[in-house]
Amino acid sequence: MKSTANTLLRQWSGPLSADLVRTLGNFGLGQVPARLMPDATAKMVCGFCSTGCGLTAHLKDGQAINLSPDPDYPVNMGMACPKGWEALTPLAAHDRATTPLLRNPSTGKLEPCDWDHALQVFTLKFKALLDQHGPDSVAWIGTGQITSEELAFLGALGKFGMGLRHGDGNTRQCMATSVVAYKQSFGFDAPPYTYADFEQSDVLMFVGSNLCVAHPILWQRVLRNKNSPEIIVIDPRRTETAMAATQHLGIAPKSDLVLLYGTAQALIERGAVQQEYVAAHTTGFDEFSNFVQQFTAEVTCKCTGLSHAAFEKFVSSIERGKAVSFWWTMGVNQGHEATRTAQAIINLALMTGNIGRPGTGANSITGQCNAMGSRLFSNTTNLIGGHEFTNPEHREKIAHTLGIPMERIPTQNSWAYDQILDGVQAGVIKGLWIVATNTAHSWIGKHKDLLSKLEFLVVQDMYSSTDTAQQAHLVLPAAAWGEKEGTFINSERRFGVLKKVARAPGQALADFNIFRLISHYWGCDGLFREWTSPQAVFQILKRCSAGQPCDITGIEDYRHLEHAGGIQWPYPAGAQDNSRERRLFENGRFFTPDAKARFLFEPPKPVPEPPDAEYPFTLLTGRGSSAQWHTLTRTDKSDVLRKLSPSKLYVEINPRDAKRLKLSAGQQVTISTRRGETQASVLITATVQPGNIFLPMHFEGTNKLTLPVVDPYSRQPSYKHCAAKIC
Repeated sequence: MKSTANTLLRQWSGPLSADLVRTLGNFGLGQVPARLMPDATAKMVCGFCSTGCGLTAHLKDGQAINLSPDPDYPVNMGMACPKGWEALTPLAAHDRATTPLLRNPSTGKLEPCDWDHALQVFTLKFKALLDQHGPDSVAWIGTGQITSEELAFLGALGKFGMGLRHGDGNTRQCMATSVVAYKQSFGFDAPPYTYADFEQSDVLMFVGSNLCVAHPILWQRVLRNKNSPEIIVIDPRRTETAMAATQHLGIAPKSDLVLLYGTAQALIERGAVQQEYVAAHTTGFDEFSNFVQQFTAEVTCKCTGLSHAAFEKFVSSIERGKAVSFWWTMGVNQGHEATRTAQAIINLALMTGNIGRPGTGANSITGQCNAMGSRLFSNTTNLIGGHEFTNPEHREKIAHTLGIPMERIPTQNSWAYDQILDGVQAGVIKGLWIVATNTAHSWIGKHKDLLSKLEFLVVQDMYSSTDTAQQAHLVLPAAAWGEKEGTFINSERRFGVLKKVARAPGQALADFNIFRLISHYWGCDGLFREWTSPQAVFQILKRCSAGQPCDITGIEDYRHLEHAGGIQWPYPAGAQDNSRERRLFENGRFFTPDAKARFLFEPPKPVPEPPDAEYPFTLLTGRGSSAQWHTLTRTDKSDVLRKLSPSKLYVEINPRDAKRLKLSAGQQVTISTRRGETQASVLITATVQPGNIFLPMHFEGTNKLTLPVVDPYSRQPSYKHCAAKIC
């Protein structure tokens, strides 16, 4: 039946009628593939976080009725977090988008329409804006939640087909810092590690990472470590991970860059530098060594608030470690000087020779399930396959590979997420297409009013109830994880297969098929004749990756990925390495022109908004519990997950501050910053230091308080620090 659907999709010559949509739904776009029908189970990867766990879907009449963790998958080894067990529940939510919705200009309400009408309006509105205002006037914002094949299709459609200059993804919010840090230091966006390194280190250092909560299965990998490792957590809060650590460095917020430079200085002073490795495989160390001399132990302890004893113990642990791994997540990435902070971690790994060996590495842990797919294949920060828009040889290669005219490929990079929204604010961007993300909730500051400035806002999502969808002029109903096929790439660079094990509701279609329809209505489907299915596009991605650090030409197809338990890139044609765990830089060669890694650094900068008399607290944000995810659009649909996590916004405050302000547990208070205010209940806890307060990121009230400042290199927002008050 699926091949019949693909034939119909290839052959339609006129507008797609409601009847044809219904027919296509019956032949595979809204139905479980026939090849899954006889099976009792289907193996696939989870669609929540970047851990990329393997799950087994248990089928009845071809539909998944339950999930269990896959005991054979090399990522999770039979373990699953609460979100993984409940991954099917959000599919059956009452507020699923089941039909296109178009806002009636007379009533102001979103009203159902058919696909033909929806896509004619999509095309006419956006083409009119482009004709009147030029290629900067329409942009898209994507996601790390859809498959690699869909990301590639969206980016190719937007830039090569529709002629849009600007598109970015919500991965800008979580991983842009690591992308830029790796590119500048290693020559390519290349997380070097494999999850086995959690189990093989004798020292693990976590910076701004609450692994227990954000990535609980990875924490289980740490607990499998038989080396009795030293576990060091650097975080202003005494998080769940910090409580389980052997050392907790509760530094002053955003003093981590000074700490890392001071650590480098202390290691140099102790003679703990692996000089042979540094000389053979890096550049810039002498300049770096001279630079960090100013960060003495006294200076470092004064800035961070650490005692000399705690600092000396920390440095000694790194000095003595035989296999030291350095890990970071959003506490580093979401800061005003985030890129240099990530590179300060990379510098420590390089100078101590802790890279390319088991149990080592400068290792960023990704956020979303397919943020890595977005980083490599979305045509936002990179030209597809990790190429560069500004490189004419890269443009020529991709044009030849895709069979498109080279002039269709932009010669300049896209605006970043914040620049796109600034363009909306300035009236330059008139139309915006938002795919599988909830911008009105998740972006820094308050953007609900900003989106109202658009002449045409299209939201493509599995739910019609999100804050962003409720502001749209047009809503396109999309299938969810489990209702389509494709691949995700996890934090350790492992491709995993997503399968279709449930029927999408109503007229909802896979994002892939929505892009196919749009290409037809736009009149550019001739460019995408080969893009007939996700599996066909996977073959295109392979060709685009050829010769790149992320070369995957040796992966045959989805069946190969499933049989192998996922495959980490690179995996070029002729690859003989069949191991399930593979790390980068074992030969000491990096992806820079001279094959050497770079030491990069610059003086720390003061925080953009320090506490003062009017706003005396430092507001910190982060994940609330392992049962919550992003803006709660999916996890809040599960009765089980709701019971495992707080139902309302709360604020953590130190007992000393609570006593001074005469606050009691559970009391409702107002948290204010210079951007706005929100209500929260008081949680009195010593996990936050005096002068600091903490709000979980998942609730709508949090991000309207955050500071709209971005890192100058990655343009990632600084969610983690601003001045606040309580009343």
